[in-house]
Amino acid sequence: MTEPAASTPAPERNAPEAGGLRRAITGPMLFAFILGDVLGAGVYALMGVLSEDVGGMLWAPLVVALLLALLTAGSYAELVTKYPRAGGAAVFAERAFHNRIVSFLVGFSMLAAGVTSAAGLALAFAGDYLRTFIDLPTVLVAILFLAAVAALNMRGIKESLGANIVMTIIEVSGLVIVVAVVAVFVGGGGGDVSRVVETPEGSATGLAILAGAIVAYYSFVGFETSANVIEEVKSPTRTYPRALFGALLAAGVVYVLVGLASAAALPPEELQESSGPLLAVVEATGLSVPSWLFSLIALIAVANGALLTMIMASRLAYGMAEQRLLPTVLARVLPKRRTPWVAIIATTAVAMLLTLIGDLATLAETVVLLLLFVFLSANVSVLVLRRDRVEHEHFRVWTFIPVLGIGSCILLLTQQRPIVWGLGAIMLAVGAVLFLAARWAASRRERTRG
Repeated sequence: MTEPAASTPAPERNAPEAGGLRRAITGPMLFAFILGDVLGAGVYALMGVLSEDVGGMLWAPLVVALLLALLTAGSYAELVTKYPRAGGAAVFAERAFHNRIVSFLVGFSMLAAGVTSAAGLALAFAGDYLRTFIDLPTVLVAILFLAAVAALNMRGIKESLGANIVMTIIEVSGLVIVVAVVAVFVGGGGGDVSRVVETPEGSATGLAILAGAIVAYYSFVGFETSANVIEEVKSPTRTYPRALFGALLAAGVVYVLVGLASAAALPPEELQESSGPLLAVVEATGLSVPSWLFSLIALIAVANGALLTMIMASRLAYGMAEQRLLPTVLARVLPKRRTPWVAIIATTAVAMLLTLIGDLATLAETVVLLLLFVFLSANVSVLVLRRDRVEHEHFRVWTFIPVLGIGSCILLLTQQRPIVWGLGAIMLAVGAVLFLAARWAASRRERTRG
């Protein structure tokens, strides 16, 4: 799929880092970081949503989503190793198109996707996993959960790679439990393996899988955040592509196994009824796995995903404010904690409002819609920036990969529901207003100085 190459050979192995951050992240550490981001918490909540589209063929849209994600990952592998100080798709867009508005829209799409994802995770946290311990109104719990996340974020949470590895192990352990108990269950004559090839009655298989892939794509998009740690990666030209593709493939294998196990253990109708579908799967096997233990694992995975997402969103809002792309008030920080408190409050408030939608599927599809614009920009940027030569070795993806990536993004965009387009359009319109307000304020300051 890809070919490592150099645009202009250079003796340096770690890419330019004069005056930059210390390169301390090894290949295995980066692999764990990306795997933790990709696995995240979506799979703990989305199996029931997926079953509405594809019935028992849960594995099929996951495979399609993985293949589509690998296309854009190829573009990221080239861009990130070519510009190892870059901060993501917004920076790539600015290099490629030299247009501040385009760069803003790409960055704001990433920001909006972050707060929307956090809202979806908050609803997942407040669902059946929490009800194992206590039954409270979903939206109320989701809002209180986001407030708690904001409080932790405000105190200056610093996620080390060691902590990330621990959380990844916890997340993966829950998924391994699902696969293992269903394997024992099916081996003992339980469940129905034939369901893994059944689709909803009256639906076209191809269209059903494509519709499911839109939701499943949500489970693979976490790799974008890995672009933010490239300055600290040892030998990034060699290390980053291996860790990126390895983590995506590992996550894909885990997801497919969980999809097969879920379909074999429970019929689609029962998966759809639960906001904690994997808990329902474990309970259906009748094996001696305490419901409270699995629910606790799932809650830890969801909480960690929401915290990391909100940390990213608040820092992105802060960074865009510093660059005068958003109102500068968002760049204010607490004197002692040095945390962007206004950005944290603003992003948390938006996420709280989005929980009122109450529909995890709509929120997940909106995240995918917004990130498709980000990924479309990244794929186009690869082709445009081929003319830009750099003085260090970098990964080079085959040209047809970003071309197919562009096609995959367009294909998925055409499958989005009108309500998702409407929600995405509202978010981008709000972003446009904030951008104009920031530009007006900057212009006013310049006139005052003049």
